[in-house]
Amino acid sequence: MAQDNSSRVTEFILLGLSDRQELQLLFFTLFLLAYTMVLLGNLLIIVTVRTDPKLSSPMYFLLCNLSFIDICYTSVTIPRVLVALLSGHKAIAFEGCMAQLFFLHFVGSSEMFLLTVMAFDRYTAICRPLHYTAIMARGACWVLVAACWAGGFIHSIVQTVLVLQLPFCGPNTIHSYFCDVPPVVRLACADTALTEWLVASNSGLISLGCFLVLVASYALILAKVWARVSQGNWKALSTCSSHVMAVTLLFTACIFTYLRPAGTFLTSKYVSVIYTIFSPMMNPLIYTLRSSEVKESMWRLWKCCRAF
Repeated sequence: MAQDNSSRVTEFILLGLSDRQELQLLFFTLFLLAYTMVLLGNLLIIVTVRTDPKLSSPMYFLLCNLSFIDICYTSVTIPRVLVALLSGHKAIAFEGCMAQLFFLHFVGSSEMFLLTVMAFDRYTAICRPLHYTAIMARGACWVLVAACWAGGFIHSIVQTVLVLQLPFCGPNTIHSYFCDVPPVVRLACADTALTEWLVASNSGLISLGCFLVLVASYALILAKVWARVSQGNWKALSTCSSHVMAVTLLFTACIFTYLRPAGTFLTSKYVSVIYTIFSPMMNPLIYTLRSSEVKESMWRLWKCCRAF
C-alpha cells in the first residue's frame, strides 16, 4: 500500500472485474469493442443531427446532447480500464481517483436530468401538441440542457466533498474497475454510516426521483393515447418506447447501486457495467433504429460521403 509519512493513502488499487489473468485479454477486447461502438455510434448521431436541417426539432437537439454526454461518460472510465488491462498496472493515484469520481457523477447525473427533460419533451409533444412549439422553443431547450449540466455539477460537488472529508489510512483495494463513491467510502478509516446515508440520499434519491418522473410522464402519455387513439398518437408512442427501454435499463442499475443497504459492493461492479458501458453503447442503436427520420438522414449523409 502506498502511503506517506502521515499514513495517508496516496493511491488505490482497482481490481477490475476479475483478477484471473486468462480473462484480461477477453475483457480488453470487449471493452475496446464497446468503447469503439460508443464513439462511432454517438459521433454519427451528432454529425447527422448537426448536418441535416430536417432534424432541427427539440427531440433531436436533446438526442444530440445525449450522444455527447454518452461519449464523455464512457471516456471517464473506459480508456483507463483499457490501459490497465493491457499493462497490468491497476494503481490509480488518490487525486486521479477523486477526479474520476467527480467527473463520473458530474456527467452521469447530467445524463439522468437530460433523460428526464427528454421525457418531458415527449409528454409535451403528445399531450400538449398545440403548445409544444412555444414550450419547447430553442431558447427553452438550451436553458433546460444548461440546467441539466448545472444540476450534475452541484450533485458531483456534494458527492466529492462527502468523500474528501473522510480519512483514508487503511485498505486501498477497490473491488471495481473505476472509482465510485460507495466502494471508496467503505475504505475510510472512520465510521461511514452517516456518509453512506448521505450518499444514498443524494445519488440514490436523484436516481429514484428522476425515474419516478419518467414513469409518471409515460403513464400520462399512455393515458392520452388510450383516451384518443389515432395513428399519430400510436406513432408517437412507438417513438417513446425506445426511450422507455433505455431509461429503464439505466435507472434500474443506478437505483440498485446507490440505494442498496450497507453491505458489500462486490456485485455492484458487474451491475455498473450496465450504466457505464452497455447503456451508452445501446443508446445510438435504440434511438436510431426507432426513428425513420434519423435513418434516412444517415443514409443521405452516407451517400454524400461516397460522392466525395
